[in-house]
Amino acid sequence: MSEYGKFGPLVGAIDEGTSSARFIIFKANSSEVVTYHQKELDQHFPQEGWVEQDPCAILEVVTTCIEKAVEKLVAIGGRPQDIVAIGVTNQRETTIVWDRNTGKPLHNAIVWLDMRTSSTIDKLLDIVPNKTRNKNYLKPLCGLPLSPYFSAVKLRWLSDNVDAVKKAMKKGTCCFGTVDTWLIWNLTGGLNGGKHITDVTNASRTMLMNIENLNWDPLLLKFFEIPKSVLPDIKSSSEVYGHIADGCLKGIPVSGCLGDQQAALVGQMCLQKGLAKATYGTGCFVLYNTGEIRVNSTRGLLTTVAYQLGSENPPQYALEGSVAIAGAALGWLKDNIGLMESAKESQEIAEKATENGSVVFVPAFSGLYAPYWRQDARGVICGITEDTNYSHIVKAALEAVCYQVRDILDAMNEDCGIPLQLLKVDGGMTSNALVMQMQADLTGINVTRAGFTESTALGAALVAFWGVDNSKQGIAIPMAAGTTYIPNISDDERDMRYQQWKMAVERSLGWDQN
Repeated sequence: MSEYGKFGPLVGAIDEGTSSARFIIFKANSSEVVTYHQKELDQHFPQEGWVEQDPCAILEVVTTCIEKAVEKLVAIGGRPQDIVAIGVTNQRETTIVWDRNTGKPLHNAIVWLDMRTSSTIDKLLDIVPNKTRNKNYLKPLCGLPLSPYFSAVKLRWLSDNVDAVKKAMKKGTCCFGTVDTWLIWNLTGGLNGGKHITDVTNASRTMLMNIENLNWDPLLLKFFEIPKSVLPDIKSSSEVYGHIADGCLKGIPVSGCLGDQQAALVGQMCLQKGLAKATYGTGCFVLYNTGEIRVNSTRGLLTTVAYQLGSENPPQYALEGSVAIAGAALGWLKDNIGLMESAKESQEIAEKATENGSVVFVPAFSGLYAPYWRQDARGVICGITEDTNYSHIVKAALEAVCYQVRDILDAMNEDCGIPLQLLKVDGGMTSNALVMQMQADLTGINVTRAGFTESTALGAALVAFWGVDNSKQGIAIPMAAGTTYIPNISDDERDMRYQQWKMAVERSLGWDQN
């Protein structure tokens, strides 16, 4: 008789995103979901451009999802003890600080898309040698440009502006982490022996890790004036970090960790050099697997760690392009402008748009990310005529996501010298068939939507299982067939429309003079 119950060995994945958290239970080394539970997360906006979340609420939502998913597992005849490993995937760059003696947060989490650190960036650019104000000054060390996006800048802002953080740093009681670190520390015991760790993918998004040797870099720490005592230990993406200390999964190893975009890369099985995926959520993130080679982009892309399957294996790298506003543009049209009641209506509304005129919407609400890296950009809508109506605006918002992905793919092609032939896609917006066809049309390459919708959580589950059974590392697993969208417009039309996009981008620049 098997030592496992009716579902065989299982793996749990904590998928902690910006707007919700989930705990999904998979059959081990499989894309088959047994059960899951999901819960929304609140965001707070103390000032314009500021985005925060309560770290305790994040932890509470995650633990609730675990408990409810396990209850559902038991209800369908499964057994919690059949869960052999737990993986974590998380919104990246979101910055949390807490006191190691009390376990209490010293401030709300500063979310990845928060823009309060623009003034901090200006101060840091002032200390770049030779007064060059070169935002790529640190890129050779960490793979990243100076931008409000990354965790070190948020941590520096906290140390400069929050007395409790400043005092805890001086006393040596301050702990820093991205969301993965906060969750793993608490789940593995917190004050009672919790593991203060992160993985190489999340560490590669802080601006504090050396992209070559995967250690915290003394020169980077000095530049940002960050004491090493606040930082977690850096681990590979797939190894046993510790064990769940309490609750319904007590004693189960936590053995996988990936930032959400890297998790989607693994979940889409883009484990070979030359494969790429795009994930469409609040923002949109394109990752191109470059294998063991670190490609240093000259066109505004980021060099990041894709994953490292065990401490004995070499890291795999990726080029990444980030779009700040993707699904968030539809939220803006719904909540701020009232053009629809639900983002799900966007396809039906956009399909009503006539071909009269050409409206272009650049949703640079808080600047533009790759490949522009212009925090002075602001949103613009161009090409409005007397025939323009709400359907044209909604369609332009959908097209804006596709144009920004085209920007990134063009930069990747130039950096790598090998034009991409296929783009794998996942995330909420991929359920919109019109967006997927637009993406194929505007990039001129085939776009394949995953037949399996939980790519991010699956990536976390896979590295967790491989962390306790490395004999199956990197072996492709059966996946449901996806849907492929083939370009159906001419090169001339594609190039003409893209040129209009570039004109609109030019008009979005230079609006914020602060």
